Amino acid sequence: MTAADLRARIMARRGGGGEESLAGTAPEFGDHRLNPDLVAEMAKSHSREAAVLVPVVDRGEEATVILTTRTLSLRKHSGQVAFPGGAVDDTDASPEAAAMREAFEEIALRPSHVEPIGRLPRYLTMTGFRITPIVAIVTPGFELRPNPAEVEDVFEVPLGFLMDAANHRQESRTVEGLIRHYYTMPFGEHFIWGVTAGILRTLYERYYA
Repeated sequence: MTAADLRARIMARRGGGGEESLAGTAPEFGDHRLNPDLVAEMAKSHSREAAVLVPVVDRGEEATVILTTRTLSLRKHSGQVAFPGGAVDDTDASPEAAAMREAFEEIALRPSHVEPIGRLPRYLTMTGFRITPIVAIVTPGFELRPNPAEVEDVFEVPLGFLMDAANHRQESRTVEGLIRHYYTMPFGEHFIWGVTAGILRTLYERYYA
């Protein structure tokens, strides 16, 4: 599964300035899709705009996706697998700019290696974020350096593995007395779940299902 094929799939849906344009006007996805009973609770929470980079590395016949493991010292979501990204600041010109800034701050991925090619629908989380996932093609030759204040580890997963529905599982757990359903995509020693797995599932449903 190649980066060129992903680019072609995105460009095909963007034809004519449709919903797959960089403007990103498609309906929102998010935790509520598997947890419709929590929509009311999500509506009560103050939302904040965020952006993450979905970095697809062009490695010939087997593209990969860069993911990180958040450091254990973080107050929120410590130890979880995540995309590079974070809150959109007032100084960021766009979600693309925010995602690339965060990727450079977190793992030293230089913007010169990153080509944004599209946005996935904004992803709503139960923690009050509206995340814009920025799909980008990453040119090899980069040298990643995890920021120890935020990132414990950085690794790559084959795009073909992540876009294979056979590797997508639905699991659940009780959070504050409520049952929360979510996707998981275990890969070796890495347990991909929650928002990260949900965004990857969105990528699959939009372009590979």
